[in-house]
Amino acid sequence: MNYKWTGRDAYPTKISASKFVPLLLVNCCICIVLAFTFAPEAQAQSPLERTLLTPEILQQRLHNPVLREGNSTVDLRQMTIDLRPDNAVFRDQFYQVLRKEIQKTGAKPLGLDLSNSLIQGDFIGSELGLRTTIYPQAISPTFTPTEQYQLQHLRQVCVKSLNVILPSSKDCRSLLRQEPNISTDISVFRSALIMQQTRFNGAVQFTNTFFLQPVDAQGAVFNQSVNFSEARFSRPANFTNTNFRKDIQLVSSMFFDKLDFKQTQFQDSAYFQDSSFEESVNFKGANFHSITKFNRARFSKNADFSQVRFFSPVQFTGANFNSFLLTEATFEQAITFREARFDQPVNLRGSSIESIADFSDTSFAPHAYLNVSGLAFNSNNAKILGNPGEIGKILHVSKLQGNQNVLRNLVQNFRSLQQIADINQLEYTKQQLRLVELSQYLFGININKASTQKLKSLAFTQPQIDAIVNHRQQEPFRDQSQLLALPEIDFDTYIRVRDQIIVDKPLLLSSWLLTAWSWLFIALLLLLSGYGTQVWLVFGVGTITITFFGLLYWFIDKFRRLRPSPIVPTCYETSCILTFYCIFTSIGLIAIFRNAEQPWLTLGCLLSIIIPIPLMLLARLYQIGRFHDKMDVSYFTEDGTLRQLRLLIGRLPVIPRNSSFRERYMPILWDRRWNWLNYYDFSLNNLMRLGFNDIRLRDEFLPGIISTLAWFQWSLGVLYITLLLWTLSRTIPGLNLLIYLK
Repeated sequence: MNYKWTGRDAYPTKISASKFVPLLLVNCCICIVLAFTFAPEAQAQSPLERTLLTPEILQQRLHNPVLREGNSTVDLRQMTIDLRPDNAVFRDQFYQVLRKEIQKTGAKPLGLDLSNSLIQGDFIGSELGLRTTIYPQAISPTFTPTEQYQLQHLRQVCVKSLNVILPSSKDCRSLLRQEPNISTDISVFRSALIMQQTRFNGAVQFTNTFFLQPVDAQGAVFNQSVNFSEARFSRPANFTNTNFRKDIQLVSSMFFDKLDFKQTQFQDSAYFQDSSFEESVNFKGANFHSITKFNRARFSKNADFSQVRFFSPVQFTGANFNSFLLTEATFEQAITFREARFDQPVNLRGSSIESIADFSDTSFAPHAYLNVSGLAFNSNNAKILGNPGEIGKILHVSKLQGNQNVLRNLVQNFRSLQQIADINQLEYTKQQLRLVELSQYLFGININKASTQKLKSLAFTQPQIDAIVNHRQQEPFRDQSQLLALPEIDFDTYIRVRDQIIVDKPLLLSSWLLTAWSWLFIALLLLLSGYGTQVWLVFGVGTITITFFGLLYWFIDKFRRLRPSPIVPTCYETSCILTFYCIFTSIGLIAIFRNAEQPWLTLGCLLSIIIPIPLMLLARLYQIGRFHDKMDVSYFTEDGTLRQLRLLIGRLPVIPRNSSFRERYMPILWDRRWNWLNYYDFSLNNLMRLGFNDIRLRDEFLPGIISTLAWFQWSLGVLYITLLLWTLSRTIPGLNLLIYLK
């Protein structure tokens, strides 16, 4: 009896035979379809069938090579090759016969293809090469001219990387000696080596081997240690998606051509010390699960370590980099770059540092830096170490938006290390980026409001302009990157215009003025003090200002008229004051050009502040002339009661009108040979509130223009003292640390 369950009562109900048969047929069809559907997958997941390599099969394959990529190749694919000690007879025969055939001299060598094979026991690959000397005069003539050139090329690489490889490379030490009788034997592997998807159950050894043809080990699995120490790769080497389950030794190796380690798994230690990479090397997406060492390695071209994950410490001590890419890399343990050298900018964009990153004693080329834009860095758990006062200068971010948290964490990092100079440098970088942002707000073209003519001025084509207008009519742009979503806008166009456009609401006049004031304020602080980071720059600015106004006061006081009776300075006094002016102005210029990032712009900003108003007042003074009493008496007076170094914080430039002050303040002596020093003393008093004498302007028979000039400098002095004290507070370590801790 057949039943079915219906309703909530679940009582058995009879099913007729007429309904049961079609149901059975449907189920059978479904099973057949599923069987055919999953059959290929089951077949793919089944173990690869391999043939046991015997002496007979080996001889057959040697005498019947296949053509692969235009080269004759010994086909040992999908073989099980037993090289274990208990199969010693076959192992010895394998190395002897294979070496004899694939390394025949005077003929084009046969390639060796071990793809999808299983190698049991240790694989001593260096036994398959020809032993020969690498000394140029002793290279065997049996090698082809191309092969001889490849062998001789080794000496050129040794000379280029003398400081990196010489200490640990035997063949380099031999080649660089003068004695021709000293040489080093090396195993030369003349044929191409293909090991795609090959599985090695034993150790693999290619020590001191020179590969004259490409090595392809894509997808290979090495279950035991791999030793390529002092190996030489004359052609490309490909280890993409390879799995090294034990340690790999590539110490003192040389790669004359491209090297690929993409998506490779290093599950044990990896040693690349003293290795030389003459062409680009690609480690993109590789995983290093144990300690990794690239100490003293030399990367002559691009080294791509993007998306690499280091689960254990990695060392690049003493390494030499040309172009180093570390985008989106992850460092879970310490990374060391001590004494490394970087010739190009290092890109750390989007990387993650979870432990210590040590850049102590690193050397950067003048145009090199560390791009830390988007760096995932938590200063509570990780640290970035570097030489105090130097590491902050090499950190670089492309823009402020999206990197404020990065800068904040870096500042917190250096604050915990009490590296005040690096904190200030990061603050300087932050304000530079802030200035760029404000400049874009003030002077950039709003893409949501720009007219067609303004869009044309940005070099947009008419189809691009139409696409922009159509998009903003439907929906305003919210971000610059939305331009790339338009089919008409290519990436080159976006790169060209992104610094000239903004995507924001139009600024009101009041908002625009406030933004303009912020822009001007930040620009002045950056140019005149490095945003409080350069004390000597501030002193240089003050020195030029003091000498300029001192010369101006002397000129006004001593050069009054030519007629009817001349009142002019003597030649001796003129030469003295001009010599003093040139000396101290030169000192100020040296300070500016040594400490300012943009010295000419800083100098132009300073001159635009101190020159226009004084020159206009001076021109007006000589235009109207001077007609007053006491024409032959100096405008400047000094306190005759005391002569000492004074700090005159509350001093004003003009004496009061009280008669008692006139008795204390006497005119400076015109007829003294050292009198010209008084004008610089007054300028020093007026700007820095510091001087040897309390020199002020007299209160009677004084042209208002001269008083205005003195008050103008006095006002600048208030701002200068504020700037100087602020800069000192940020650069004195103890005071700076106290301010930050509060």
